[in-house]
Amino acid sequence: QVQLVESGGGLVQPGGSLRLSCAASGSIFSINAMGWYRQAPGKQRELVAGITSGGSTNYADSVKGRLTISRDYTKNTAYLQMNSLKPEDTSVYYCYAIVRSAEGTGNYWGQGTQVTVSS
Repeated sequence: QVQLVESGGGLVQPGGSLRLSCAASGSIFSINAMGWYRQAPGKQRELVAGITSGGSTNYADSVKGRLTISRDYTKNTAYLQMNSLKPEDTSVYYCYAIVRSAEGTGNYWGQGTQVTVSS
């Protein structure tokens, strides 16, 4: 069974930084893509950033230049470095991964981690 475990959320002041991590474990053959969505209360879930197996990245326009996604392929882990955070970045961040495993290919989600940007 594939599992994604997130860490790194918390409370930070505007202009501050946080780094989220997402570690995949289980009977993993390969990971096609990883990334994060976020969902604020009363709003739809939106894509924040993604990274493919080849290292191509994509970002929401609202976070370009401030957030950077990366992967450690040896650890099946993705990272989201979040700089110059704004109050509007406050949300629950959900890691996702498209994984090929012993169970086949599927989409998996982390448990979510709260990011709060406030003074």
